[in-house]
Amino acid sequence: MSVSKKYLKSRPDVCRVAFKFDGESAVNASRVCLAGDFNDWDTEATPMTQNKHGFECSMDLSAGRQYQFKYVIDGQTWCNDPQADSYEYSGIGDSMNSVISI
Repeated sequence: MSVSKKYLKSRPDVCRVAFKFDGESAVNASRVCLAGDFNDWDTEATPMTQNKHGFECSMDLSAGRQYQFKYVIDGQTWCNDPQADSYEYSGIGDSMNSVISI
C-alpha cells in the first residue's frame, strides 16, 4: 500500500494523489474502494481499478489540509494504509483512520 502526491503546476492549490492497495491484502480481494472525508465516507463512491499488482486510483485534492481515509475491501473490511502520513482516532471504538497531509 502506498500514497504518492504530485502538485499540479497549472493549479498550485491542487495535488494529484495516487492511492495504491497492493501486496498480500490485495491478493484475495475482488473489489477495493477508497472511503474518506473527501467523499463523505461513501464506501462505493471511489472504486479502485484492479491491475496486476493490486488496486489503484487517483484524485485531485485541495492543498493545505489533511484528509482521513481507509481502504474498503469487498464492502466489508476497512483497512488503514501503513504508509499514511499519520493516523487519527476515528471516533468509533478504538479504530484509527489513515491521514494524508496535502
